[in-house]
Amino acid sequence: MTLAPDTTDLKVQIRLDEDSWFTVCDLSLLTPGRGVAALLPDGRQVALFRDRAGRIYGIDNRDPFSGAAVLSRGLTGTHQGNPFVASPLLKQRFDLRSGQCLDDETVRVTAYEVRSA
Repeated sequence: MTLAPDTTDLKVQIRLDEDSWFTVCDLSLLTPGRGVAALLPDGRQVALFRDRAGRIYGIDNRDPFSGAAVLSRGLTGTHQGNPFVASPLLKQRFDLRSGQCLDDETVRVTAYEVRSA
């Protein structure tokens, strides 16, 4: 059985500041349960995720524990109803909505407001 890809014209956008949104990619490029890394205009990387319900999340792609830009390659899951990604290197989990590390309350990555338009 072959599944047809999404055929919408929707774009994924990240809020850069109060007045501007940056178009990152086509929504169809986000596969539920898998991350994608994208370069922002200022040189930072964002890790984008789409869950099975269609919600989209964006957090900083840099793992603060290792310094590597790898969070987009992490495993996704939920903890007490909260979506997270686990770093592929040291396995710390980051809440996809807030960027808070679930394994060390003193650590947080940037969480971005994301929309499809």
